[in-house]
Amino acid sequence: MELEIHSADGKSTGKKAKLSDAVFGVEPNDHAIWLDVKQHLANRRQGTANTLERSEVSGSTKKLFRQKGTGGARRGSIKSPLLKGGARVFGPEPRDYHFKLNKKVKDLARRSALAHKAKSGSISVLDGKGMEGGKTKAYAELLKAFGLSGRKALLVLAAKNDNVLLGMRNIQGARVVTAAEVNTYDIMNANRVLIAVDAIAPLESTLIKQS
Repeated sequence: MELEIHSADGKSTGKKAKLSDAVFGVEPNDHAIWLDVKQHLANRRQGTANTLERSEVSGSTKKLFRQKGTGGARRGSIKSPLLKGGARVFGPEPRDYHFKLNKKVKDLARRSALAHKAKSGSISVLDGKGMEGGKTKAYAELLKAFGLSGRKALLVLAAKNDNVLLGMRNIQGARVVTAAEVNTYDIMNANRVLIAVDAIAPLESTLIKQS
């Protein structure tokens, strides 16, 4: 598969980049994508919801009133769930939502997500020039050139670039990752994936080597 290489102004440079069919041309596995996205979102959950049980509520243990003759229920503690300010019955407790997913499934999911984007024409290759500065305005113009103003974009770089991170972090919907950090959720969540031409090789190497 070959895609045209674009400059920062969205125009074609007249050159083409070759993308491996082993990554961008595979038959997408939607179930693998679903599993990887599910794990990604589950791992982001804090799981800090909590309520106080009877032993955790602060209050006296003194018997409220005599056992018989009141005509009311035999509530023996002010911590009773039946009373205002009392404990909660079977309430939520802090828990860990993380679960394990095999590396081969995760790699298949990422390749499937990239294949989906490739088939829909939602991948563009950048020559990387003009991305040396850290001005937000320049990156806003770059996204505008690809019709991504106000939309979600994923920019994939070969290595971490602080200037690009500084320039893109104030743009809503834009996300910058390195080839090693690409995940299925970010790919599927983006309206378009922008890949720097020098990030193609490390991206393919990561997904093919581990699969």
